[in-house]
Amino acid sequence: MHVEELTVLLVEQKAIASKFLKRQVIIDCYVPTNTSSQNDVSLLLINDGQDLEEMCFSALLNQMLGASQIAPVLCVGIHAGKHRRNEYGTAKVLDYQGRGATAAAYNQFILEELLPFIRAQYCIEHFKQQGFAGFSLGGLTAIDMTWHYPHVFSIAGVFSGSLWWRTKSLDDDYNDDTDRIMHQQIRNGRYKPGLRFYFTTGSMDETADRNNNGIIDSIDDTQDMIKELNKLGYSSEHEVKYINYEDGRHDVQTWGRAMPAFLLWGWGSNS
Repeated sequence: MHVEELTVLLVEQKAIASKFLKRQVIIDCYVPTNTSSQNDVSLLLINDGQDLEEMCFSALLNQMLGASQIAPVLCVGIHAGKHRRNEYGTAKVLDYQGRGATAAAYNQFILEELLPFIRAQYCIEHFKQQGFAGFSLGGLTAIDMTWHYPHVFSIAGVFSGSLWWRTKSLDDDYNDDTDRIMHQQIRNGRYKPGLRFYFTTGSMDETADRNNNGIIDSIDDTQDMIKELNKLGYSSEHEVKYINYEDGRHDVQTWGRAMPAFLLWGWGSNS
């Protein structure tokens, strides 16, 4: 499969035959080559990995690693399948249209197939830390997995996350306080030491404003998610970071522009 060599980065595309997803999963592996010890390497999984090429991710990561702006991090972009809306979502609760039906299988793929594959492929038994990031619905999946597997992942990167994911239609006596799935799961949870959360939105993500408060739902849902985390004790900027881009849209270009700040927050010298 495709191989690209940059100054401090090797990019390889590989395929995994998943028994859980019953399909071949394409992954792009961005492997730092300037590390002195495998013990110093972290891992970042990224949903919708097919979008990373469009945002020139390899050049960005190579530049940041080469300039020692961030610690060594092996990134893996997971290409979405044709049934993305079923594989992504919240694994324990379906949305009101039954979407997310194979999200639990996607979790199994990550935990039982992808992670062992990466460790074996690159001879790294333990990563320094492991993060999960995603865009839109992939961002919802990233925080869902991080929240439920804190012994595996310690960082969640949520770019314009689909945090509206809900159990009721807006026409079916919907209530923000009870029907947003991820908000409820965090509200009913507890503080888990070591977890960190990074959120981004764009003021032009959408136009929907279901409660007519003058703030688009993307921003409202993200700010409400942060409030739920704050209530559990996640209060410092080191644990929760949020950036809104006033000219940001719900697109790959905006997420690519937001990526450097996320990498610096997660793996920079001051992180």
